[in-house]
Amino acid sequence: MIIDLRSDTVTKPSKAMLEAMMSASVGDDVFGEDDTVKALEHRIAKLFGKPKALFFPSGTMANQTALKLHTNPGDQIICDKYAHIYNYESGGVSFNSGASCKLIDGDKGMFTAEQVMEAINPNAYYYSPTTLVEVENTTNKGGGACWNLDELKRIRAVCDEHGFGYHLDGARIWNALVETNTKPEDYGAIFDTISVCLSKGLGCPVGSVLIGDEDIMTHALRYRKVFGGNMRQAGYLAAAGLFALDNNVERLKDDHKRASELGQVLQQQSYIKSVVPVETNIVIFELHDNISEEKFVSKLEDENIKLIGMGGGKLRMVTHLDYTAEMHDHVLNILNDLEI
Repeated sequence: MIIDLRSDTVTKPSKAMLEAMMSASVGDDVFGEDDTVKALEHRIAKLFGKPKALFFPSGTMANQTALKLHTNPGDQIICDKYAHIYNYESGGVSFNSGASCKLIDGDKGMFTAEQVMEAINPNAYYYSPTTLVEVENTTNKGGGACWNLDELKRIRAVCDEHGFGYHLDGARIWNALVETNTKPEDYGAIFDTISVCLSKGLGCPVGSVLIGDEDIMTHALRYRKVFGGNMRQAGYLAAAGLFALDNNVERLKDDHKRASELGQVLQQQSYIKSVVPVETNIVIFELHDNISEEKFVSKLEDENIKLIGMGGGKLRMVTHLDYTAEMHDHVLNILNDLEI
């Protein structure tokens, strides 16, 4: 039994999801003839209270399209130093949009409206013009932390005052929704564009959706084409998203409970230096300085448990749809009995 806690992207479609995929009504989506894709786009747009949505093969492509929609070459984007668009999208901000990032030193990947104000570049020709503020909810490198809705609204007011765009990387927004009892339309009312991922906590094999207001989404289809993201009979993939929305959202609470229990057990171990407070399904922790990360990972691999290093001495475990109660009990026992 292999227990893979590297990411919530490692899940495989269930039998029921596969059946929904294989029975999907499909057409050529490039011609706008795939009814299942259109149904998914309509449903997610309606969920978030936005007029437009577009299906993408990946969250990175959805984010990169959003950044392109909001910026011109030479512009600057305000985001946290932990932001996925800065750390894990292969330099796409500069490569695709010719923009740069002004990094905020936030708390677990989150920052305040006051910090946004301080990060805005002066209005002088020798500065990059600030045009976009980007946030991530939940925060990946911040340990799955959830933003406070009121703070997001305060940042919205700053964006309105200065004429900035406002983008939400909602790769794990579903986790934030069930953990904080907020609603999709709460976020739709705040942000100009939102990317949501279907292939993480919701267990789909592929897919993300970009949602936005009518005017900002005008060129989204063309940019998706430029980035190579147009697909043909994509309804087979979109059907997985529709199935997941019906069946896999509320169960995210199980992932959060197991992640919390992992964090509690790790905190009790002598080989652990610190554990980032666990809010959703991500557990980030540090080993004591005298403990070899390679040795620790190797010992867990010997027990068929996979996890991932995030750099800077941090390691990560992520709970997900395919991480069962039996697996969870086994991991907790191994962590308690581990000798380093």
